[in-house]
Amino acid sequence: MKVEETRIPGVFVFTPERYGDARGFFAETWNRRQLSAAGVDIDFVQDNHSVSATAGTLRGLHMQTPPFAQDKLVRCGRGRLFDVAVDIRADSPTFRQWVGVELSAENGKQLLVPRGFLHGFVTREPDTEVVYKCSNYYAPECDRAVRFDDPDIGIDWGLTDAPVLSDKDAKAPFLRDLDNPFTIGSAA
Repeated sequence: MKVEETRIPGVFVFTPERYGDARGFFAETWNRRQLSAAGVDIDFVQDNHSVSATAGTLRGLHMQTPPFAQDKLVRCGRGRLFDVAVDIRADSPTFRQWVGVELSAENGKQLLVPRGFLHGFVTREPDTEVVYKCSNYYAPECDRAVRFDDPDIGIDWGLTDAPVLSDKDAKAPFLRDLDNPFTIGSAA
């Protein structure tokens, strides 16, 4: 597995090796030993799968607060998306900075979004499937969202039209209006 560090410490891009023939391919998408050797040691407890019917569907920016904060390992099962991690640890030197990576069924890349980060994505193709592992269980009382177009974050989503949003995401507050529980120590 190829392991790439991004410009924000703790956010990684993993690209599993694919073994293909006339039938298709095989890839090992998660290997605890391999990634532990790279300094990533996470115990995942839940897998999630979403399908977005329309290109331009934007989901995010989402997180869960402690004690149910989550690390996520995100990949694309079908289609193509732009996946984003935003550092919201208030005392971090990379506070409000973001990393974006194109994930597709074709490129096989995965983005590791650590706890203490917002996560969001926009689909580039219809019927895009997103599959991701979580290090903690879903807890509705800890579920939070921040506006995708927060000017203090300034994500370039590459949108040419208005995105397709849920009501929750359309009404989400700006980061400055959120009671943010994350610091470097609290996200560890």
